[in-house]
Amino acid sequence: MINYINLAFKKSKKEKRPLLLTYTVAGDSTKQKSLEILRSISKYADICELGFPHNTPIADGGQIQTSAYRAIKNGIKTSDVFKIVKDFKKDKFSTPIILMGYYNLIYQFGENNFLNECKKSGVNGIIVVDLPWPENKKFALKCKRRNICFVQLISPTTSYDRAKKIIKDSHDMIYYISMLSTTGAKLKVSPSEIYKNYSKLKNINPKKNYVVGFGITEKSIKKLNFADGLVVGSAICKEITKSLKYRQNAVTNVSRIVMNLKKLIS
Repeated sequence: MINYINLAFKKSKKEKRPLLLTYTVAGDSTKQKSLEILRSISKYADICELGFPHNTPIADGGQIQTSAYRAIKNGIKTSDVFKIVKDFKKDKFSTPIILMGYYNLIYQFGENNFLNECKKSGVNGIIVVDLPWPENKKFALKCKRRNICFVQLISPTTSYDRAKKIIKDSHDMIYYISMLSTTGAKLKVSPSEIYKNYSKLKNINPKKNYVVGFGITEKSIKKLNFADGLVVGSAICKEITKSLKYRQNAVTNVSRIVMNLKKLIS
């Protein structure tokens, strides 16, 4: 089976640049607008992360919480998220989609039902923020059987021995959290410190793909171009909020930001 996440990394490495991952919340500000934004930014993003709206987030900062609130207020359901992915994949099948959310939603839906819907709609990867290793082993195996990449998370406080075990069990992509914070916070760690921590992980298994997220904006992204991939989310959600406030076209404004981010790392 074709692994579109791996193909995206191969393409960016061939072009000698980090892969660009964008994050938006499904259903922000409406289901249709969310789909339009996704289609538009996929012209520049290599991988699109799509978040499940959640009213009790653990890692999400203010910008993403605001996006999630709008989506929930507009009546977004789990089935709607899969519908957005399915509609997106009709004409963007090779652009990888990674769903990001929290385990209680999956638990309520039923693991097997959830993963079967992922497979049917065309989901390529999953990030479950509050399902750490080794508790995620069985779920990660279920993902692998369906050719869905389960993305492991590693933070600056993860010990070297634990990181080795996580990386050994990981699929194609590992998400390194740049700093101890929620999403959207100002980058409090120097790029050189992130590079030092990142390099330690990369040396454990250079064949795996490591992306860096948290605190990445247009100002900081260029300094982090050593990574295999870079994740930008809060800056995009902030632009959607701003566009709605001033009654501007969110699709156009967000696309402009993503296009500029791609230029900065190309």
